[in-house]
Amino acid sequence: MTRTSHLEGTVERVTYYNEESGYSIIRLKVEGKADLLTVVGNLPEVNPGESLRLEGIWTNHPQYGTQFKAERYEQVLPATTEGIRRYLGSGLVKGVGPVTARRIVQRFGRDTLRVLDETPERLREALGVGTKRAAAIAEAWNEQKHIREVMLFLQGHGVSTGLAVKIYKTYGDDALTVVQEDPYRLARDIWGVGFRTADKIARDLGLPEDSAARVQAGVAYALSQLADDGHVYAPTDKLIQESSQLLGVSTDLVAEGIEALDSAEIVRRDTLTYPVGQVSEGIATRESALHEEHAVYLAPFYYGEIGVTRRLEALLDTAATRLLPFRSIDWHNLLAQLALRSTIQLSAEQSEAVQAALTHKVTVLTGGPGTGKTVTVRTVIAALEAMHCRYALCAPTGRAAKRLSETTNRTAKTIHRLLEYSPQEGFRCNESNPLNVDCLIVDEASMLDLLLANHLLKALDPAAHVLFVGDIDQLPSVGAGNVLQDIIDSNRVKVVRLTQIFRQAAESGIIVNAHRINRGEMPLLNQYPDFFFFSKTDPIEAASMLVEIVQRRIPHKFGLDPVDQIQVLSPMYRGDCGVANLNARLQEALNPIEPRKAERQLAGRVFRVGDKVMQIRNNYDRDVYNGDIGRVSAIDLAGQTLTVNLDGRSVVYEWSETDELVHAFAISVHKSQGGEYTAVVVPVLSQHYLMLQRNLLYTAVSRARELVVLVGTRRAIAIAVRTSRTRERHSGLSLRLMDM
Repeated sequence: MTRTSHLEGTVERVTYYNEESGYSIIRLKVEGKADLLTVVGNLPEVNPGESLRLEGIWTNHPQYGTQFKAERYEQVLPATTEGIRRYLGSGLVKGVGPVTARRIVQRFGRDTLRVLDETPERLREALGVGTKRAAAIAEAWNEQKHIREVMLFLQGHGVSTGLAVKIYKTYGDDALTVVQEDPYRLARDIWGVGFRTADKIARDLGLPEDSAARVQAGVAYALSQLADDGHVYAPTDKLIQESSQLLGVSTDLVAEGIEALDSAEIVRRDTLTYPVGQVSEGIATRESALHEEHAVYLAPFYYGEIGVTRRLEALLDTAATRLLPFRSIDWHNLLAQLALRSTIQLSAEQSEAVQAALTHKVTVLTGGPGTGKTVTVRTVIAALEAMHCRYALCAPTGRAAKRLSETTNRTAKTIHRLLEYSPQEGFRCNESNPLNVDCLIVDEASMLDLLLANHLLKALDPAAHVLFVGDIDQLPSVGAGNVLQDIIDSNRVKVVRLTQIFRQAAESGIIVNAHRINRGEMPLLNQYPDFFFFSKTDPIEAASMLVEIVQRRIPHKFGLDPVDQIQVLSPMYRGDCGVANLNARLQEALNPIEPRKAERQLAGRVFRVGDKVMQIRNNYDRDVYNGDIGRVSAIDLAGQTLTVNLDGRSVVYEWSETDELVHAFAISVHKSQGGEYTAVVVPVLSQHYLMLQRNLLYTAVSRARELVVLVGTRRAIAIAVRTSRTRERHSGLSLRLMDM
């Protein structure tokens, strides 16, 4: 039997920390030992200078030698003045950096921690610490004590330090009470705490496996996971089976849980009747056989689907129009005048699209790159301006809105900004306060999820017109729903698909190959000056080649900035050519460690001034949204904040909020939607086979403006081109629209 040992020392260096599991590798300074000791195990997120008391066993790693495997731990306060100085200056206490820590310890020595606990007003005695700063430090120290108490309770439940801080800031001094009495509340209230974490705490506290609270929380979690995958609802049988497996309880208990959630209006149940059998152009007809599907929705998605249906119905059924002059206009003459002004002659498809947008209440304009969607939209705008009509331009994301503004030379806003969203009041523009527009143009509409579409349509006067513009062959929205496709599939609105590729676009390898991919044909590799392929079979070699291409080859040949003008897009997160590993390698290559460049390890990742980062959730308080990309411009170690420059605007994050950020030297193809980059570099390997699909490769290629570089194998590219199946999303919108 292996003998348990005890170890106590000060953290000198954190070599590795995994945010999900807490698995850490740290170097520990132990009194009386000349060399640092290596400690491994599931530990809290600690910083250099903190002291730990550990219980575990000694092991001998074949490559790394003797290690202490920690099985239990306790964070302890240091006893020496040097230890106290390092502890306070480690960034643990907001407002205290290395300089301030040294001054405080110089004044109070070993009594420093007692002074902080008992007479914090005495901090003013330290050099450079005034009354306001002393009060701020005292408040931060007191808060840190409470967070440590929460951490001590949560340390065995896989909760990271960052999440413990969020839990404390959400519930304050009631944090421990909330966690102990209703741990599932954490998953409902706090972004970043999932059902599994809450369930582990609940089970450790002795909550029975078959408790009603656990079953209901598990069902809601299963539904939210399906929503994260794009589904608006879950078929009842599928939800019962998946929840039963997740929870390890009977299907009868799950069915009872769904019943209770429905009674509490947390979920909504409905029966959808689908036509199957006879199909015309991919759409089932009313003469088809009927299939009933019993659906379970999270309540917001149910009401969102009903809302979008009713609001589109109101637009289509309202005879009144705010674009009445276009009902009787001489279209031939108008289009001729607009062509003279712009010196651009529209194709027949484009002319049809312009006329449709201005005479139909709801119109969809779709088409691939190079088919003239932008020129068509510009002409619609010119016609509206010529007739003195009010219009607005919007898009789902900041990047897409900025791009729309640049291509039209007109003001374009995100949908949230257009609807004047505020965290306190919600959307100020709504059915009671509609937008004062005659025509609304929504670009990148393939990115429009169900809930956002509902809020947008709420704010439209039924007499107004709406033009949805997007490439339907791209990946669907990140959020739940498939709004643009569902609207098209309903056959209830006017749809114009642009197919003609214009001459100038036809000379671009990017445009040609995007359309070849979309048709299921192999792209023409290394036959155009803007489309390159580098063959690498081994993923490690491919990753090295990709880094070299971004760091040296493209900047040398094309003069592009490797951080701001080149974007790496990967099909997957894991693996040698996945987003996570490529970000680590590109950070090392493009923004390496420098003595004067501030950095900080947060949530298992090292953030450094100059890093390229991306916001991964909508944060309405800061007015930043999922997919926004910027650069880290400052890190305040004492103030415990990180500042990101987003399009010239500085956004400040506290340490506990940086889990909303990820590195963005490489991002997933899904996260690239709505963006346009000067150059795109994409790894395409057989190891990515689960994600190798036609619409994914098509989306990646069509994000580039001037240059595409693929790194990988022809076989992997061929797999992607051949794989046209797209995972169906459970959505009832098209059916509801058909039944209007």
